Amino acid sequence: KIYTLYGMLLLAFLMLLCVAATVTVLFTYFHLNAEDYRWWWRSFLSGSALSIFFYAYCIYFYFQTGMYGLLQSSFFFLYSAVVAYGLALVMGCVSFGATFWFILYIYSSIKVE
Repeated sequence: KIYTLYGMLLLAFLMLLCVAATVTVLFTYFHLNAEDYRWWWRSFLSGSALSIFFYAYCIYFYFQTGMYGLLQSSFFFLYSAVVAYGLALVMGCVSFGATFWFILYIYSSIKVE
């Protein structure tokens, strides 16, 4: 048997990484054009903002499934928060790394005479 689910999931995750990195580089470029040079935390937080949408979807999913009970609800929300935090760290690091390499590239091509 060939399982294509994991391959498609990996492809979707790689596309998510590329889109997050590209959007963060684009926003940082706009901020640099506006002469706002405080890009370090902004690049990390704009990549990790995806976790807010993930957790909002978890809340929506919770109310659609009809779960009830204190223990079940607490496990669901706590594990969703842990996964959202991990996603925030991963996406923030990827976005910051892409922005850092972009900044190094554009500042290394400046000719000072």
